[in-house]
Amino acid sequence: MARRKLVYEGKAKILYEGPEPGTLVQYFKDDATAFNAEKKATIEGKGVLNNRLSEFFMTGLNNIGVPTHFLKRINMREQLIRAVEIVPLEVIVRNFAAGSMAKRLGLEEGMQLPRPIIEFSYKDDALGDPLVPEEYIIAFGWATQQDLDDIVALALRVNDYMAGVMYGVGIKLVDFKIEVGRVWDNEFMRLIVADEISPDSCRLWDIQTGQKLDKDVFRRDLGNLTDAYTEVARRLKVLPGNGHATPDKPTLIN
Repeated sequence: MARRKLVYEGKAKILYEGPEPGTLVQYFKDDATAFNAEKKATIEGKGVLNNRLSEFFMTGLNNIGVPTHFLKRINMREQLIRAVEIVPLEVIVRNFAAGSMAKRLGLEEGMQLPRPIIEFSYKDDALGDPLVPEEYIIAFGWATQQDLDDIVALALRVNDYMAGVMYGVGIKLVDFKIEVGRVWDNEFMRLIVADEISPDSCRLWDIQTGQKLDKDVFRRDLGNLTDAYTEVARRLKVLPGNGHATPDKPTLIN
C-alpha cells in the first residue's frame, strides 16, 4: 500500500492527501493541548471520540442545509473531507460568560449573555491567536465585509443547531469556536464550516449539575477527559460500536 502524502499536522489532527482531487483525509490524534500548547498530554481514545462527535455534528449541519467540509467517516479515527482554503480566523460564539471573556470583563462565569456574541481571533499560534476587531480583518485582507456578514450568519445557524441538540440531552452550550473555509464551484465562491466540532472546540456544561464535559476538564485538572467526552457521546448515542450517528434524533431528557 502506497504511503499517504502528509499535507498538514496540527496539535490535534493530521491531514493527508485524499483519494480524489479536492479531498483530504482528516486523522484525529489522541494528543491534548492547552494554554497555547504549554500543557500537553496523550489521552487514550480522545481521537476516536472526537472523530465520531465531529461526524455527528457536521452531518447534522449538512442535513439542515448548513454547508460543511465533511463528506464521510472512513474509520474510527479518520474522515474524508473537502479541501478548502481556510479563512485565517477562529470564529468564537459565546452564549454564556466563561474562560477568557469572563476574565477580560470581570464577569461571573456562567452568566447568560444578552444575546450570542461573536468574536474573531487571528489564527497564529506564535501570537497566541489574538482577538481582532472586524476593522483589522478587513484592512489586512483576511476577509471582506461580505465574507464577515456571511460568516456571522453561518456561525449563528451553527449555534442555533448546536444549542438545541445539546439542550435536548441536558447539556448547556456555553460557547464554541469554528473555522470557515472557502470553496469554489466554478467561478462561484462560498463559505462552509471546516476543521471540527467536538468537545475540544466547545464548552459544554451539564444543565443540572454544571459539570464540565469539555476540554476545561484537562485545562483545569478536573478529572478524566476521556470520561467527560464519553459522557457527551453516550448522551448523543454516538459511542463507537453503537452504529451510525443519528444527529437529527437526539435523546430528550425530561
